[in-house]
Amino acid sequence: MTTPQAQLALTDLTGTYTLDPAHTRIGFVARHAMVTKVRGAFNEFEGTATLDGANPSASHVEVTIDAASIDTRNAQRDEHLRSNDFLAMQEHPKITFSSTGVRLVDDTTFEVTGDLTIRGVTHPVTIPFSFEGAAKDPFGNLRAGFEGSVTINRKDYGVTWNAALEGGGVLVSDRVVLEFEVSAIKTA
Repeated sequence: MTTPQAQLALTDLTGTYTLDPAHTRIGFVARHAMVTKVRGAFNEFEGTATLDGANPSASHVEVTIDAASIDTRNAQRDEHLRSNDFLAMQEHPKITFSSTGVRLVDDTTFEVTGDLTIRGVTHPVTIPFSFEGAAKDPFGNLRAGFEGSVTINRKDYGVTWNAALEGGGVLVSDRVVLEFEVSAIKTA
């Protein structure tokens, strides 16, 4: 039995949630050779969210991503992304996000501000999230869905490697879009 989002008040979502890795995607998009986009994802991560429906600003999110789990469907590229040229995963095996503020924009939109750490470098980011709905799954779990994205400059995090193209331009864009498609399960 599903519960349409229109029937759930924000206060009905109050509680602690765990990200469901089987139904959550943490991905990214970057331009390659200035002509196309390369999409990838991180396959191993964990996260929790404490939602306060009565006072959304008291909500909190924590996410930890295993940098080695990067997957662009190309083994050679993935190994390069794990290297010191990009994520330096031997020295910095985790990418983390810890929220410092949550703001309710309207009935279905939140802005989650927090500290994003990549390669040991931390910068604040604000990620707009839309609430996609909530439902009880066949196992009796309350699930809440959220989607969001934010564009960062990879150089801000010390990810500076690039290669010049013969006709001008560079191989990898500085701008990277981080994408979040989240299914979170309310814990008992």
